[in-house]
Amino acid sequence: MQVGGIVLCGGHSRRMGSSKALLPFGDETMLQRVLRLLAPVVGPLVVVAARDQQLPELPAGVEITWDEEPDRGPLQGIHAGLLALRETTEAAYITSCDVPLLVPAFVETLIKSLDHHQVVVPVDSRFHHPLAAVYRVDLWSQAGELLEADQRRPLYLLEQADTLRIPVEQLQAVDPGLLTLQNINHPRDYLAALESCGLAVPPELLSRWHDQLDD
Repeated sequence: MQVGGIVLCGGHSRRMGSSKALLPFGDETMLQRVLRLLAPVVGPLVVVAARDQQLPELPAGVEITWDEEPDRGPLQGIHAGLLALRETTEAAYITSCDVPLLVPAFVETLIKSLDHHQVVVPVDSRFHHPLAAVYRVDLWSQAGELLEADQRRPLYLLEQADTLRIPVEQLQAVDPGLLTLQNINHPRDYLAALESCGLAVPPELLSRWHDQLDD
């Protein structure tokens, strides 16, 4: 089964105060790192961005597609990504761009669990992780119908589809710290992720975030 990858990066990054896709992570940006980690296990890769968004240089073969309408949340990005892959893949792993500690084996485990289902999604107690899940690409049409009905939450799509929910505890066999689910939302999260990888913090960002880090 051909399984692609979709990386959503069109959010406003208000808590971070800086584009997450462009944040340096060692000698690459956060978006470049996520694409590099995904590349061995899924393909082709699609980046979903906002129309006016600046992106770093992307690897050859990575497709860029755009949110058709701004500020409609992650379901709009899911729809755009699935639509872009509808001719080339049967399914796609969907993630945000702010998971630099992503574990490829986590993605592989979800793909192997898809079987006859339309979606495989991790669940933590009753909380779903729709941006760390595998979707059949033909769900683009249902996602579009939900957007037309102004039902923008990804949970609505999960409720309509044949969805397999996997407790996150089962995924700890391949990702003990569940690092794949650790989004970088605040400068403190970013600094902690860099430290965990033994990477230096860009001094210009420390200066920019001085007040936030002191709060």
